[in-house]
Amino acid sequence: MTTPTTAGSSTPGAYRVLVLNSGSSSVKYQLLDMSDRTRLAVGLVERIGEETSRLVHTPLTGGGAEQRERIGPIADHGAALKAAAQELAADGLGLDSPQLAAIGHRVVHGGLRFTEPVVIDDEVLKEIERLVPVAPLHNPANITGIRTAQALRPDLPQVAVFDTAFHTTMPEYAARYAIDTATADAHRIRRYGFHGTSHAYVSRKTAELLGRTPEEVNVIVLHLGNGASASAVAGGRCVETSMGLTPLEGLVMGTRSGDIDPAVTFHLMRVAGMSADEVDGLLNKRSGLVGLCGDNDMREIRRRVDEGDERAALAFDIYVHRLKKYIGAYSAVLGRVDAVAFTAGVGENSAPVREAAVAGLEELGLAVDADLNAVRSGEPRLISPDYARVAVAVVPTDEELEIAVQTFALVGQAHGSLGQAHN
Repeated sequence: MTTPTTAGSSTPGAYRVLVLNSGSSSVKYQLLDMSDRTRLAVGLVERIGEETSRLVHTPLTGGGAEQRERIGPIADHGAALKAAAQELAADGLGLDSPQLAAIGHRVVHGGLRFTEPVVIDDEVLKEIERLVPVAPLHNPANITGIRTAQALRPDLPQVAVFDTAFHTTMPEYAARYAIDTATADAHRIRRYGFHGTSHAYVSRKTAELLGRTPEEVNVIVLHLGNGASASAVAGGRCVETSMGLTPLEGLVMGTRSGDIDPAVTFHLMRVAGMSADEVDGLLNKRSGLVGLCGDNDMREIRRRVDEGDERAALAFDIYVHRLKKYIGAYSAVLGRVDAVAFTAGVGENSAPVREAAVAGLEELGLAVDADLNAVRSGEPRLISPDYARVAVAVVPTDEELEIAVQTFALVGQAHGSLGQAHN
């Protein structure tokens, strides 16, 4: 475990945090003012390394958002961050501003060592690099983003906020796989979980929606996007989550299979002659909803279901069946459930998924009100009837705000700055 380090190099009175989420071919960024937790600008650079790279930047100051778009080659992550910095500077929000307190980085895998956000130094970077074998698609891109940001502002605190950190509170009996212990320990094989910033934020917001503290509430969080995960949160602490060593385990996802008999891998290698890399590509990129029906967009799948498409209907039913299994299992794990919270793209926007996932679970105290469920809103809300024993909620996630809050709480300790509470 790592104890958070306090950074002392941010400027007193500096309340801005830049949040970076660096993917393999993209960089998402947001600039936030932590004095009132407002967004000053958001942006995305995608298709990095291609001739058709695209930068979309939206300033959120000055009385209205006016999106700007650039299309053209952006060679690498360094060029992408420099382009983003130019857009911010054009709005008077440049990275050289004395109001910028820190840069917060989303890092997917922190293993067991990083249980809290940390100020990044050489040793932290080395540990993130050592975890590349268990996060080969994510950690290298995160590292690239960190190194590029360090080069742009070497004087500024850079903070790593880990997707896995929230799940490090899982008891050993939930985190361990039932394989040879020596082999597991030698190769760091255990269940880590992901989407931790989202699960932390949503579980806390759900308690707030119920008018209670996180310590008083047991919540099942269903983060349903193209990647999907569930967590059981008891009194503010994660005790179980669906993703494992990698983000492949658990729920049916857009392109990932989720839970599968491990012997399927051996069968495909022996009988179909597939290589390990080919099986990896199948399970991560050509499975889940896209493997079942050719689409991974739930809106399109529901359109096809409504038109009588049998493949789409089966894909939807498999998706919902897996959700029901996890809701039931986590109800057993928690013993008492106060709320089930839906979040992320599908969870927040697909009323049919929410309705179907809860249907038939009345004995567990779950129900949704059809009219409340049909309402579209960007605000946290309850969609269960008053008589339901367990609240069903829709809680829009805000991973960027969560990263900014954790980053600012860490660097702000040096000056007694704002934002240390996770509100």
